[in-house]
Amino acid sequence: MSLKHAFVLTGGIGTGKSTVASLLALHGHTIIDADKSAHALLEKHAKELIEIFGEGISEGGRVSRPKLGTLVFSDPAKRAALEAFLHPKIRLDLLQQAHSLEQSQKPYFLDIPLYFEIEGQKSYAISQIVLVYAPREVQMQRVAKRDKLSQEQILKRLNAQMDIEAKRALSSYILDNSKDLKHLQIQVEAFLKNL
Repeated sequence: MSLKHAFVLTGGIGTGKSTVASLLALHGHTIIDADKSAHALLEKHAKELIEIFGEGISEGGRVSRPKLGTLVFSDPAKRAALEAFLHPKIRLDLLQQAHSLEQSQKPYFLDIPLYFEIEGQKSYAISQIVLVYAPREVQMQRVAKRDKLSQEQILKRLNAQMDIEAKRALSSYILDNSKDLKHLQIQVEAFLKNL
């Protein structure tokens, strides 16, 4: 079954994608969240992941996301191993949710932060891509403030993602979140009017 009513919501770290997802939900739209799926899968497969990546990622028998993040963002091979383990499981979960939503014949959103990085065009075959955009400097400021990461840690995370300008060129719709929340709300409302 094709996903005729699906829109992909994507962005980059610090662009405000979660804020846009919340605004869309406030307007009554369903959001299928890849990060929530990933968090649930980390819990479900904690034992296997600790076996793969070692006790250093665990805290009380559970996967510590900060510890896992530090490990995989400092070692591309480990990041690739984690993605190879998680991404097929996330994809299956998202597609199951999407297929059930298709029956309502109403627009809905798949919140997939790494849509372009995982070549989502091949996996999901969704042509409507909504990018939450903020320039790289703004991304860095927001992540520093929100996550209390060092400049080096922020750069590792940004460099692990496709450049936001490249994503912009590949997207169907751009929601500019380079200013304040009011500006973003106006962007979202204008987008929904044309939906």
